[in-house]
Amino acid sequence: MNNHAIINQTEQYVYGVFQHDITGHDFYHMRRVARMAKSIAESEGGDPFITEMAGWVHDIGDKKLFEDPKEAHKNLFRFLNEIGVGNDQIEQISSAIKDVSFSKGGIPTTLEGRMVQDADRLDAIGAIGIARTFAYGGANGQIIYDPENQQTSIQHFYDKLLQLKWMMHTKTAKNIAEKRHQYLEDYISRFFEEWGFE
Repeated sequence: MNNHAIINQTEQYVYGVFQHDITGHDFYHMRRVARMAKSIAESEGGDPFITEMAGWVHDIGDKKLFEDPKEAHKNLFRFLNEIGVGNDQIEQISSAIKDVSFSKGGIPTTLEGRMVQDADRLDAIGAIGIARTFAYGGANGQIIYDPENQQTSIQHFYDKLLQLKWMMHTKTAKNIAEKRHQYLEDYISRFFEEWGFE
C-alpha cells in the first residue's frame, strides 16, 4: 500500500474513533492538525508522511479521552501494521506522538514530533482554539467564568492558551501563532468589556 492509500485508511480509522467527540478533540481537530503538521514539515524539512500520520493519530491514547490509553495505543499500532506501515515507521510515529500533549509538559525528541506539537498548539489558539475551549469546558461541566472560581473556561486562557505563542518550535508555527495569539488577546479584552457592562 502506498503512502497516499495509508493516509486515506488512517483517516477512516481516526473518523471511526473520534466522530462522536464533543470536547473539541473530534475528527476535524485531527484533520486540521494532520494537515498543518504536514505543511510545517514541508516548510521546515521534516518527513511529511511521518508528520502527517502522527498528526492524524496524536490524540489516540490521550488519558483524558480514553478509558484505557494502553489498549487504544495497542489497537492503533495493530491497525498500522495491518495496513502496511513498516515497523520503523510505526516507531517514528510512536516517538512523534509520545510527548505532544500540553498537560505532559514534554518536548518531543524528534523533529516530526515537535512539528506535530506545533500544529496541535496552533489549533488551540485563534478562533478555532476559542471554540474548542468552550466546547471542552461545556462537555466537562465547566462554567464559562466566575471571578471567585479558578476552574473556568476563561481561566484556561491564562493557564494555557496565552502561553502557547512562546512555546512553538518552528519558524513556520511561530509566524502563524502571532496572528492567532493576537486574536486571543482581542477576544479576552472584549469578553471582559462585555462582562463588566451594566
